[in-house]
Amino acid sequence: MELMDDGWQKADLHVHSSCSYDVPKSSTVHPQILFEKAMSKNMSYVTFTDHDTVEAFDILGWKKEKLVPGVELSVTDKSNVGHTVHINVFELDSEQLTDMKSIATKQQDIFMVIDFLKDNNLLYMYNHPFWFAVGEKPNLLAVPELAKHFPVIEYNMQDLKQKNLFAMALAHRFGKGMAVTTDSHTGGIGAVYTMAKGDDFREYFNNISKGNYYLVMDNPIWKHITQELSAWIELVFSTDRQVGAEFFTGVTLLDRAVRMVASDKLAGYPSVNRFTMKSIQKLSTSGLPFFLYMLSKRSQISEIKNIMNLQ
Repeated sequence: MELMDDGWQKADLHVHSSCSYDVPKSSTVHPQILFEKAMSKNMSYVTFTDHDTVEAFDILGWKKEKLVPGVELSVTDKSNVGHTVHINVFELDSEQLTDMKSIATKQQDIFMVIDFLKDNNLLYMYNHPFWFAVGEKPNLLAVPELAKHFPVIEYNMQDLKQKNLFAMALAHRFGKGMAVTTDSHTGGIGAVYTMAKGDDFREYFNNISKGNYYLVMDNPIWKHITQELSAWIELVFSTDRQVGAEFFTGVTLLDRAVRMVASDKLAGYPSVNRFTMKSIQKLSTSGLPFFLYMLSKRSQISEIKNIMNLQ
């Protein structure tokens, strides 16, 4: 609180609402509910960075006090990068998003996107540099080169600690700012946040880019991911059957499971639904899924380490 009294501001710069395609459609992740939750946690600024959409701001109002328009833009650039990159963009409007999406889908050139961001004086951040979409073969050599073109690099609580430490090393090496985020898809807004001074959001973000910031984290990443997974399971089981089909993760088995849970067939057996949910949650909180995920990424982390040592 002493820092807050001294002009420091805090925000969670990567949060998803029910407007994202991969968030279960539950009232608990509606933009209004999440905004109120952020206010209860004394966030100085609130933003929603849903996937390629600004629908949350159409719902809440673009000029709402303390609300900062944002989006998570996906760019699949096979020529310059080789894999999909996610960029958080702030203080944009719907027309600018349309233009960015056009460049991302038609030109598929990340440097054209970055030029557009600079030309329009938009604020942007390199999300989870060492996260890669399911089924893609990443070009690890491209990541350090790409990091040079971003003012801020993300420390993402949904990614492994080792990958975040590599991202932190990139930020240090190239003199970039860093922001810690929840990247929550379950309503966990503000569980971690970045502090910096600023009379407005732009000044706050620019101070982060200059290295004048604090990363505030309480729980370790493994606990954060485990809690997020448990909350996600609960949201899936509370998904409205009418909109369950609209939700998808891109992982076929998961999407089939969600559709089954949200189906009318299981809706008639609430006791079975609840037992299944509690059983899956118990497995998720055991730490086994996280341990298996870590094991699956061991070889990739070794490759990243080799690449970082070459830079």
